[in-house]
Amino acid sequence: MDCVPGRARGSRPRFPDTGLADPLQSGPPNVGADGGIRALPRAFLRWPAVVGAAALASAVAGCRGGGTSPPDAAAFAAKVKVVVAQPRTVEDASEYVATVKSRHSVTLQPQVEGQITRIFVRSGDRVAAGAPILQIDPLKQAATVSSQEATRKSKVATLEWTRAQLERVKGLSAQGVTSKADLDQAQTAYDAAQADLASLDAQVKEQEVELRYYSVVAPTAGVVGDVPVHVGDRVTTSTLLTTVDEKTGLEAYINVPVERALQVRLGTPVEILDGSGKVVTASRVTFVSPQVDNTTQSVLIKAEIAAPKGDVRSSQFVRARVIWKAEPGLLIPVTAVSRVSGQYFAYVAEPKDKGLVARQRPVHLGPIVGNDYVVLDGIKPGDRLIVSGAQNLVDGMSVVES
Repeated sequence: MDCVPGRARGSRPRFPDTGLADPLQSGPPNVGADGGIRALPRAFLRWPAVVGAAALASAVAGCRGGGTSPPDAAAFAAKVKVVVAQPRTVEDASEYVATVKSRHSVTLQPQVEGQITRIFVRSGDRVAAGAPILQIDPLKQAATVSSQEATRKSKVATLEWTRAQLERVKGLSAQGVTSKADLDQAQTAYDAAQADLASLDAQVKEQEVELRYYSVVAPTAGVVGDVPVHVGDRVTTSTLLTTVDEKTGLEAYINVPVERALQVRLGTPVEILDGSGKVVTASRVTFVSPQVDNTTQSVLIKAEIAAPKGDVRSSQFVRARVIWKAEPGLLIPVTAVSRVSGQYFAYVAEPKDKGLVARQRPVHLGPIVGNDYVVLDGIKPGDRLIVSGAQNLVDGMSVVES
């Protein structure tokens, strides 16, 4: 049997431009009659047999009935990576930029005006509640307190004199020596002196309290932040002195678009992510603002950061992932999906004749979660999904797992 196409039975075609017979019939064309090696003709190099000498020899031997078995189909099967589709939890979530704030973060500003005379701390120092931070010159206020205390002594003396006068007039009035008008006048003078002293006592107490404001202390325990002022600077009540922060009581402030606001509930899961996308801590919504920010058309929600695993600081921007809902579903890698004329397809490995063949299936996909597509239809749990090497496949092609 002669299975070479395009040749009449018994004929021996010649190669064009060479005059050589079929090399499979006449032997190697580069061996001379004397056994010497000669160069291949240029036209012979264009002969398609050079692209697969072993396969061609095997095929020709099969056609001639030489007894050589055809090559194993598995030798030509594409190697692919296969995974079994398993149900997983699919989350409907959104990421937002959140600001970390601390309930224990304090900005220190003086309550009085004056010149700084001493600074007791440095940036980064840890202080306890009530520890002194800096001193504002208190001399003028101390002089005011001293003056009022001297005035108080005068008022006390006046009160004692009016009390003695009142007692004397009462005694004379009881004997009928003085009139009732004199008694009333003495009583009025005593009451006025008593009220005057009480008013001055309040003023002295007020000035003493204000004197304590000249010594700025830490209202809470924490770490001292930047101290932008220096000894000799004059400060007012609007001057920023420093901050005191504690890495506890942290909260994430998240602004959610008003379109999503109706889906937010107290207890909605929230994940705080670092720059690489790893979860720093998991939390839940603890506050939902009843108002909409009219400048951004968003709603403020808060999530407590109870025990951060990473280096989360107050006033830091972080990524917050709000999980609206979670339900079981299937996810497939984006690399396993191809798109043809607007339709998405994926390959699954199906058994056939003790082997595997690739079958192309149309799939209906949902949103992308990380590096995976959510599969809505086309793939079922247990299907053997081809996740790599699919770009070289055609429907029905033999495949083997790599």
